[in-house]
Parts: sequence; structure tokens; C-alpha cells
Amino acid sequence: MERREQLKEYQKVTLITLVIYGLLVATHLGEFWPFSIYPMFSQAGNPWKRAIVQDVTQENIDSLWKTTDKNGLPGKTVALNELNVNTNDIANYLSKTEVWTPKKQSGVRKLLQKKINESNLLVYQARGSLSENDKPKVDFIPYLYLSSDTTLLNKDLKVK
Repeated sequence: MERREQLKEYQKVTLITLVIYGLLVATHLGEFWPFSIYPMFSQAGNPWKRAIVQDVTQENIDSLWKTTDKNGLPGKTVALNELNVNTNDIANYLSKTEVWTPKKQSGVRKLLQKKINESNLLVYQARGSLSENDKPKVDFIPYLYLSSDTTLLNKDLKVK
């Protein structure tokens, strides 16, 4: 009998612990150690890669292929959420593609198809890191130029 009461007490303590933990996680948008959804604390200072898409309709194509900083970005930034495109999808596509086959290039075109019909776009990879003096540094590397009838790949990327 005593063992049964002890088991019920353990179950009660476990349930209370899970309820408290669940409430803490729910009220902090999932941000509760050790299951943090934001890696900014655990991976601070590590290099990172993202993507940005610029509307370069008014720009000269020949001047677009230089790596630049934020101030040198041509055109206007495209709001990808208005196209129902997740920025991480394009960022992963850019960072995980080693050889740019026509099929890979077509994949990026499909993601941005709605905007390509009305604008010329340049897809950049943003690479961030800390410089020697612990200041953030972000370089924007042009990858793909997309217009309604043209796809141009940065000549420094591997093509198959």
C-alpha cells in the first residue's frame, strides 16, 4: 500500500513539473533553456549566411557583379514575405548548392517567379562574421540575375 502511495506522489510531482515547464515555454515563445529556438546566444560570434533579393530593374547589369557591403547594394530590397517566400529557403538554397546546374538555377526562378515577371532581380548571399576588432562585417555576394527571359549566374560560381 505504501509503495502505491509513493508512486502516486512521484506521478504528481512529475505532472506538476511538466505543467510548470509547459507554461514557461508557452509564455516565452519557446525561448526557455535548454530548448531555445533562437541560436543567437548559443552561436554568437559564429559566421552566418543569409539571402537578400534586390530589384535591379533600373541598374546596369555589368556593374552588378561585385561583392559589396550594405551601402553598395543596388536597387530596392524585395520583401519576400509578400511573395510567400521564406528567406531561409533561398538562403539554404544558396549555401548548400555547390554546383549550379540549370535545374538549380531554375529552382530559384520558381521561388521568385511572381516578381520576375515585373522586375529584374539580383539574388545575393549575405555572409556575416566578426572582424578582427570584434565588429560585425557583412559582405553581399551576387549569385543570380533573374529577369523575365534571362538567368545569369555569377561567373565565379561553379557551373555544370
